[in-house]
Amino acid sequence: MNDDEPVLLHTEGHVLHITLNRPRALNALTHSMVRGIGEALTLAAEDDTVTAVVISGAGGRGLCAGGDIRSIYEDARAGRRASVDFWRDEYRLNARIARFRKPYVAFMDGIVMGGGVGISAHGDVRIVTERSRVAMPETGIGFIPDVGGTYLLAGAPGELGTHLALTGRAVQAADAILCGLADHFVPSQHLADLTSALARCATSGEVVDTVRRYATDAPEGELAAHRAWIDDCYAAETVEEIIGRLENSGLPAAKEAAAALLTASPTALKVTLAAVRRAAHLSSLEAALDQEFRVSCRAFTGHDLVEGVRARIIDKDRTPRWRPAEPGDVTAAEVARYFAPLGDQELGLAAT
Repeated sequence: MNDDEPVLLHTEGHVLHITLNRPRALNALTHSMVRGIGEALTLAAEDDTVTAVVISGAGGRGLCAGGDIRSIYEDARAGRRASVDFWRDEYRLNARIARFRKPYVAFMDGIVMGGGVGISAHGDVRIVTERSRVAMPETGIGFIPDVGGTYLLAGAPGELGTHLALTGRAVQAADAILCGLADHFVPSQHLADLTSALARCATSGEVVDTVRRYATDAPEGELAAHRAWIDDCYAAETVEEIIGRLENSGLPAAKEAAAALLTASPTALKVTLAAVRRAAHLSSLEAALDQEFRVSCRAFTGHDLVEGVRARIIDKDRTPRWRPAEPGDVTAAEVARYFAPLGDQELGLAAT
């Protein structure tokens, strides 16, 4: 194990530990990290002494803040296609995690956003703590939720998933569990003891039972109390109508959500709404990842992704100039274009 490596592996008892090791970048994923996680899963699958995999993040601030947005920006600006290759391998990894045959335990402690959700929330044992902040914040940078995020959020109760997908809002432990993004709450101070206990688990069943022994009730969340207005407002057919309902609700929380939507990319909002609603009718995570790959490839060649990253990450002026600037100017034909097949460039996970 080399501490300079972006993905660290070590075995403790019966557990293979994967540690994301870019703490200064909040463990943001690079292509080599995606490959490293995949190689680790191969090792775990082939080793009969390994009963479980545990993934966590170095640095104490979070599991993973998402993909390396700056590199995607530079790639798009230069007219290269490395980001498309990254997404192809990343989405395949997301599907592999979901189908992994040994317990895949994700410590979703601290910040877990975007690509961080993809390498954790598809696992079968997903642990949040009092420090967890889980989000799919893509619309704020002119992108659309990916890594299977549309599939996960489409399965949330009522319109909670639509709310989180469009606003990009981060949720804490109880709300992550409510929305199906996590399973168990374990106070962060007990993670070290849980890790030691997992090392002694000789079977998959023992892994799950051990996690349950350490789990407790999460502090009360916020979303359950807001279900009425969320379900009503986000059931609207269009982004424009959703914003209108939020603004006219008379509720401060709803108006706050409307304000958040008005700062996001209108194109990203409309494509995201369509993506989540389409994902609700897809038969598998793999089908959703195929759809997201089409959408991501189209977003990569569009205006708003580069502009959104410029405004949020590069120049940090927080004044993106979206094109089009208003939701009403984003046509149905433009939205449909994001979902059109890619020919021989399809991801093709559902077919396999």
